[in-house]
Amino acid sequence: MRESGKPSSTTTTGGGRSAAAAMRLYLKSRDGGDRLSPPSEMETLLPENPSASSSPRGSSGPTHVSSRANAVVKQSDGPYYAGLKRVENDPFDEVENPDGVIQLCLAENRLSMDLVQDWLADHARESIICQRLSKSGITTYQPFDGLMELKTAVAGFMSQAIERSQLFDPAQIVLTAGATPAIEILVFSLSDPGNAFLVPSPYCPDLDSDVKWRTGVEIISVPCRSTDGFSLSITALDRAFNQAKKRGVKIRGILSNPSNPVGILYNRETLYSLLDFAAEKNIHIISNELLVGSTVEVNRRFKLGVIYTSNENVLSAAKKLARFSSVSVPTQRLLVSLLYDTKFIQENIAFSRERLRRMYVEFVNGLKLLGIECMKSFGGFYCWADMSGLIHSYSEKGELELWDKLSSMAKINALPGSSCHCVEPGWFGLCFATLNEKDIYLWLFNGFREFLKPVNLPLKLLIHSFCFQAKGSVYGEGRVQTWL
Repeated sequence: MRESGKPSSTTTTGGGRSAAAAMRLYLKSRDGGDRLSPPSEMETLLPENPSASSSPRGSSGPTHVSSRANAVVKQSDGPYYAGLKRVENDPFDEVENPDGVIQLCLAENRLSMDLVQDWLADHARESIICQRLSKSGITTYQPFDGLMELKTAVAGFMSQAIERSQLFDPAQIVLTAGATPAIEILVFSLSDPGNAFLVPSPYCPDLDSDVKWRTGVEIISVPCRSTDGFSLSITALDRAFNQAKKRGVKIRGILSNPSNPVGILYNRETLYSLLDFAAEKNIHIISNELLVGSTVEVNRRFKLGVIYTSNENVLSAAKKLARFSSVSVPTQRLLVSLLYDTKFIQENIAFSRERLRRMYVEFVNGLKLLGIECMKSFGGFYCWADMSGLIHSYSEKGELELWDKLSSMAKINALPGSSCHCVEPGWFGLCFATLNEKDIYLWLFNGFREFLKPVNLPLKLLIHSFCFQAKGSVYGEGRVQTWL
């Protein structure tokens, strides 16, 4: 999922008299005098004449916004962002809002959150306050591209996560406030407005905004199909490259997800073929390694993105561009302590991987009971589920109708394949790492029971299967009996 914030607003007052009066409340003589209470928000913000225009000139015309900003504003949000909004307005909570919308759209790993929370409870204060966080460490400028201590810790973590003897040079690392700015910095550094990147689809919907909005670079989707297990095809890449060349579009590189939200991992042969293709066409490869060590998910919890490159020109540009997305010093200090706690990292990786594996198996088995098959996944937090049998018409329209029913009736926010540029209608991404393991079967059945009619298995058999699997759930037998 992504960083978001609310825009701030500024109110100007007619003639500036209210602002001046507010300032006088704080200008006191050192010799004493009557102490005045701080002004209220209404006193400082409201103009003396309520009917006065908010503009100093009294103009009520619209504020000028650049054509670039207008282009972003006019972008259609689509079902992906509409679904996120529905969850924001009506979020599921087991106690406070049990009939709210369950978030299965965003790739969030909550399965090991308790481990990190326990670590923070024991170490956060010492890490932030006592570890060299002097006044100079707070009030003076730090390197925009990250502290060398954290780069060294990240390099060690990367070696640990891939479980290989591969060593990473901290000097070749640039740290950013999340994956979004890291991807944008690389695209900005490697291409010019009007150029394009090839991206195998299905791919994460956020890439469209990450790549396009501020760089002026386009994405050319390279469709992968279920008959090939949604695996990357070099033939399809070559076809897309040649078609773009005929249209006069310069391809600057390939952005490898790798295969998110499908969750497949490219084998060695495919990777070598991909490298050979890039070398032949003289283009770059940006490898977004979100599945490596993703069970720890440090980058999402603490909003840390990592750029690793041996290209000196790209490295130099990235270091300078990181000034627009630098990571706060307290966050970096905290992560230094976390990543240097090798015992915790090793235990967390092992424990989290086992939780993810178990959760994935249970989730897939639960969907299979409902007659829904999933593409085999090797990493990440999604089940890529084939729900084409539940749509009325084999089209994007039919898929979105099902997505709307899942959201409004089943109270499940799923990721529709069309938002990921999947060319086959009916595929949905379902994030299983946001659920509680003990309640997974009841949640699945409670959400999908409205859509069981197309399933061949008898309804009562399905219910008993779910009751057996969900034994011991917090929902209890009483709720289960209401379905029988």
